[in-house]
Amino acid sequence: MKKNDKVSLEEFNTFGVAASTPLFVEVTSSLALQEKLKEDAFKDALILGGGSNVLFVENLSRPVIKISIPGIRIINESEHMAIVSAGAGVVWHDLVMWCIANDLGGIENLSLIPGLVGAAPIQNIGAYGVELSDVFYDAVCINRKTGESRIFSAKDCAFGYRDSAFKNDLKDAYVVTAVRLALTKKNHRLKIDYGNVKETLTQMGVKKPNIGDVAKAVVQIRTRKLPDPKKLGNAGSFFKNPIVAQGESARLLQKYPNMPHYKIDGAFDKIPAGWLIEQAGFKGLKKGKVGMHDKQALVLVNYGTSSGKSLWAHAKLVMEGVEKKFGISLEPEVNLIH
Repeated sequence: MKKNDKVSLEEFNTFGVAASTPLFVEVTSSLALQEKLKEDAFKDALILGGGSNVLFVENLSRPVIKISIPGIRIINESEHMAIVSAGAGVVWHDLVMWCIANDLGGIENLSLIPGLVGAAPIQNIGAYGVELSDVFYDAVCINRKTGESRIFSAKDCAFGYRDSAFKNDLKDAYVVTAVRLALTKKNHRLKIDYGNVKETLTQMGVKKPNIGDVAKAVVQIRTRKLPDPKKLGNAGSFFKNPIVAQGESARLLQKYPNMPHYKIDGAFDKIPAGWLIEQAGFKGLKKGKVGMHDKQALVLVNYGTSSGKSLWAHAKLVMEGVEKKFGISLEPEVNLIH
């Protein structure tokens, strides 16, 4: 456990924003977290993981607890399935690679998603046709008020598209310390029809892909499209893909017949936010030291500013432009910290 007074958070967020906190502590075990939560100084602390899904709009007046709980292990298994437990401080992509090395299938499509394991159920992370909820077994969490441990099932988490109870009714009520996934040991069900995964596998010369091949394809796609946060500050996709009623989708298709859309069910369609942003003229557009990426319009990029306010101002400009052109309101996928 590490503790500092008045610390910069620049190295703890992938946007590279120079925000600060009056008090900072890093915990590497559930017990250390429980002890910290008992202290009055940390009652209203911000819980921080990898900092890959946050934008610090301004300096913090409250303390920060950084979760760095390690460990990956199989806790139960049968002939066909294995339950894998990972500490909240494990880098998500490291967990994916560990599972592939152990021939455990289910999260290969989620390769290279930035961040730590603890944020995965909060956000219900997803990519290329797979969401965490597809393989989620349960999560171990600590009640911030009582310090007691509780296990959350998938039903308890109330998963939705990039959403969960932890962002709604249970917001700031619990801290995730471990996530457990139910993964296949054999007869893996590959999902390669979303995006250009199948096309990339063909380009790789792979005719009969395994989970490792799918992961490599996803890594190739993401590397081509998304900027490296170590070189250009960003948090990946800044906006959620909007979900609209099919009547609204039909209206837009009359005006924009080439608009990509994906049926969610019999009543709703998902429209790629990146397409909307590009059509509204914001792809690659820079304003000073901020802008939307030139290869992936969904990614808000820090080109050298230390100001979270400047980044948020540009995001709002994009939201206003899309609203004006399409009548669709974009929602940030990234958590705004004031």
